[in-house]
Amino acid sequence: MSYRRLAASAAVFAAGISLIPGMAHAAGTDSGDAQGISKPDLAQAGLENTAKFSSPATRSIRQSAPAPKSKLAAAPMAETAAANPTLAVGLEAFAMSAHAIELDSSVTSAATPLDITVAWGDGATTTASASGTQLVASEHTYAELGTYTVKVTVTDKAAGTSVTNEVAFTTAGSDYTPYGPTRLLDTRNGTGATKAAKVAPYSSAHLKIGGNGSIPAGVTAVVLNVTVTGTTSGGHVTAFADGDDKPSTSNVNFVPGQTVPNLVIVPVGANGYVNLYNGGWEPVDLIADVTGYFTQTASSGYTPLAPQRFVDTRTGTGTAKGQLAGYGSFGTQITGLGKVPASGVTAVALNVTVTNPRSDGHLTVYPSGQQAPTASNVNFTTGQTIANSVIVPVGPDGRINIRNGGWNPADVIVDVVGYYSPQSKGSYLPFAPERMIDTRDPKDPVYGPLAGRDYIYTAMAEPGSGVTGFVLNATVTNTKDSGFLAVAPDPNTPDEYDSGAAGQPAPPTSSTLNWTTGKTVPNLVQASTGGTGVVDFWNQSDGNADLIVDVFGMYQEN
Repeated sequence: MSYRRLAASAAVFAAGISLIPGMAHAAGTDSGDAQGISKPDLAQAGLENTAKFSSPATRSIRQSAPAPKSKLAAAPMAETAAANPTLAVGLEAFAMSAHAIELDSSVTSAATPLDITVAWGDGATTTASASGTQLVASEHTYAELGTYTVKVTVTDKAAGTSVTNEVAFTTAGSDYTPYGPTRLLDTRNGTGATKAAKVAPYSSAHLKIGGNGSIPAGVTAVVLNVTVTGTTSGGHVTAFADGDDKPSTSNVNFVPGQTVPNLVIVPVGANGYVNLYNGGWEPVDLIADVTGYFTQTASSGYTPLAPQRFVDTRTGTGTAKGQLAGYGSFGTQITGLGKVPASGVTAVALNVTVTNPRSDGHLTVYPSGQQAPTASNVNFTTGQTIANSVIVPVGPDGRINIRNGGWNPADVIVDVVGYYSPQSKGSYLPFAPERMIDTRDPKDPVYGPLAGRDYIYTAMAEPGSGVTGFVLNATVTNTKDSGFLAVAPDPNTPDEYDSGAAGQPAPPTSSTLNWTTGKTVPNLVQASTGGTGVVDFWNQSDGNADLIVDVFGMYQEN
């Protein structure tokens, strides 16, 4: 067994992604031949387009100290005050991470000692000293996301005067709120559209998110299950924020006659809309079901996990052994199992696979205590093995339900890849979508098909950066044999790969996406970086396959 190491392209570096080049070597050898490069700091990857907050020095409010009790002290005090008439402070605030702020206080003053107090708006204060005109930088990390009023006071004790200034700062990260599942778009019947009509080739469906139903205005990103159907040519669907340039990435790939769903986490435009672009040659129908949204206010953070199998009807794991009957359903416990907490979980991130179906159909995943919605999560044809990512609210009893919308039985597999809860600190920072891997591209550092039973490892985050996971879209194409893609954290650190001390990771058994020979299959991946920041992509088949990976965002704890 061998591995391939991922090098960085210019486009990926532009997105702030750190990748390491290297070479494949034969099974059973050590990692001593791997090549290494310097690794940029990934903690800033989601901060390139975040807002800056400022309050100019002209907004400083001057306050004089109380008049001295002694008349003898009055004259020198007045002289000193007059000697520092320009005392002022301007403020500029930047996001350092999902929860952290850097505050630059530009102090204007006579050359005299000054005391600076920063009240961060969450009850915390810090102090600093200065002398005369200078820039004073301060940092703070907020426990919860939100908007805070930061107040800076600069005091000249000798002059008996002080100035204050304030700036409102909003943390950069976004927390998750479960919603639905609810159908927002169905071009077949006009739901969410101006009329019932297919989306024309090389054009977009314009979908309202912010202010739609009880989704609030100001959402930063939305989780949609996007399904393309009624296809008469091959193509792809790209989801992106309205007002942004259409990226070169794709979210759903399809061939003629195919119905394909895929989960997307897509930024929302400032006007509350997203676009779903039809990159095919012919019109298609599009369906979009919302399962949640992100806002820059405290809600539920994300904790990624190495994939854990919770359900397998073939073995009786998590439910009764035997295929799920047509139009049948079952419930399964989520909370309190594996590494999922027993309480406080609002939603769970899953990879749901259907296999051995005896007819066409779909699966619907929904919280316990509710009726099955009309939304679908996985669509399948007779005999097909197919997987899809799912983010679903958890019922009050910590359970979810799965319904088979097909006429005949099918096997169901459920792997848990993470969970959302108020106690989780992982907040989402979206990127401008970037293509990270394309083994078909001669300019790509990992050009050439990924061989069967091989893997590509990527150093995607520095330990200590607080980055716990990434949102990716993985696609396999030109597949030479049936198999599956597995994405999992690597136990080795980048330094261990660089020094040749890395051990062979155990091949994962949980699938991210499944394919049959010759098929092109995409799926969203919420990839955990584990404790090392290294993520592996495994070709779990006996034949070559091309791999395409697009990166959309990251989760950060601090």
